[in-house]
Amino acid sequence: MGTSTAGGYVTREGNITTWLNELAFVPIDYNPDAPIDEWSGDYGCGVQYFSQQAVARLIPKSGLEIDVALPPAQKLKLVQAAMAAGDARAARIYSTIGVYLGYTLAHFADFYDFSNVLLLGRVTTGEGGNLIVKNARNVLAREFPTLAERLHIHMPDEKERRHGQAIAAASLPAL
Repeated sequence: MGTSTAGGYVTREGNITTWLNELAFVPIDYNPDAPIDEWSGDYGCGVQYFSQQAVARLIPKSGLEIDVALPPAQKLKLVQAAMAAGDARAARIYSTIGVYLGYTLAHFADFYDFSNVLLLGRVTTGEGGNLIVKNARNVLAREFPTLAERLHIHMPDEKERRHGQAIAAASLPAL
């Protein structure tokens, strides 16, 4: 959850699959008015819900006043600063992303057999990452209780969240 959305899948046996698991471009919102991904041209792709683009897209709805001309990375930094200052408008952005994540994990469970999810990336930095996890877990517990019982959402410590896949991959939980 950073500049884009990276995602992959490993079977319970610890193997990669023979099919593509690039979850950034998997549709998670089937509304024809969902945001369009500038790279693939598809609408409702995960990258629009779990990245800097998601944060930037939610800013106007949150009530935060941030210059629309700024690049997504700079907007994210300003939202993180607002979150660190206790601004409820920033918290709404992270809470919304958490709700998106909860429903998306349930959707992915229709196609993948998984029990562990590892979250990392700049969007998860700070207290906002904890809100994302909290709200995803709330959605799962309320709407998908059987899945919630078996699904574990992991987030590495603050430093490793920001350093990406290489460090995090080395710390994957046992399958």
